[in-house]
Amino acid sequence: MVFKRLLGAMGAGGPSVDTVLDGGAVAPGGILSGQVHLQGGSADVEIEHIGLDLIARVEAEHEDGESEGAVVFERFTVGGGFRLAEQERHSVPFSVSLPWETPVSELYGQPLGIVLGVRTELAVAGARDKGDLDPLAVRPLPVQEAVLEALGQLGFGFKSADLEHGHIGGTGQQLPFYQEIELTPAPQYAHVVNEIELTFLATQAGMEIVLEADKRGGLFEPGQDALTRFTVSHHDVRARDWNSEVDGWIRQLVEHRASYGSHATYGHADPYAAGSGYGHHSAHGSSHASAYESGHGSGHEGHRSGPGLGTAVAAGAAGLAVGVVGGLVAAEVVDEVGDFFEGDDDEGGEED
Repeated sequence: MVFKRLLGAMGAGGPSVDTVLDGGAVAPGGILSGQVHLQGGSADVEIEHIGLDLIARVEAEHEDGESEGAVVFERFTVGGGFRLAEQERHSVPFSVSLPWETPVSELYGQPLGIVLGVRTELAVAGARDKGDLDPLAVRPLPVQEAVLEALGQLGFGFKSADLEHGHIGGTGQQLPFYQEIELTPAPQYAHVVNEIELTFLATQAGMEIVLEADKRGGLFEPGQDALTRFTVSHHDVRARDWNSEVDGWIRQLVEHRASYGSHATYGHADPYAAGSGYGHHSAHGSSHASAYESGHGSGHEGHRSGPGLGTAVAAGAAGLAVGVVGGLVAAEVVDEVGDFFEGDDDEGGEED
């Protein structure tokens, strides 16, 4: 997808920029590549800096309710220090690595309702202009896909996905927000939970998987949240019985009520070692707020027995197709991204 804009900060006759991302979705920790195409204006100019910002639409909870804003979660300098002559065409190729915690925005090509963008910034003669955005598509890592597929085959359904501002206590989270994927319960768990929330926190070594259950209350007791965390390696993804493993996680989630959030859960020397799928875990029966700390800156084929979550997402994406989830539709995501970030330069998470 190509966006083109005359850089307003440079005045009439200034240079224009096209940022073109190479096709296809990128996985977290993967390489995002493309080119920044410049077109000289009516005079020679010094291109001091060409930058790329990775931006996400993030929800924040506060005393007055909820709000949404733009958060810059990574910045790259991809060029600069050259002279662009009048009407000259100049292209700057780039290749940068996405943060490992970059949220997943699609599954099997179906959008999840997560808004991510790549914004180009050009600095000329002391003036900076933030250009339009390219939408950024992020596909899941093999471990993420395996877990989601297992959940779908166990009977869980995709409900929605969003980005929450804050930090999950007791984890190695690096970004100032985390992704929540909300799932409707499988029939065998529908009597004990209202929904399951899933968060992936990837690193180069492996993956922290945080599961939270909104547990149903009884006649004389209110419902409560339960939360548990597991670590898995990126290795041997195809050799593991993910259906059994993930089902075991869910059973522990709904049955246990131990305390959660202590950094002591990092007691294992190598939590991502191959075969350590259960790594370490804990759960709690207290409030959601005790586990989520507010912050500002911060297949095994032989065991599968039904459609995976890709099918569930495709069904859930019917809602996306009419703009129900996240206010997005596939054909309008470009305009939605641009509209959302327009005028949000001063929102939390950005620094001048």
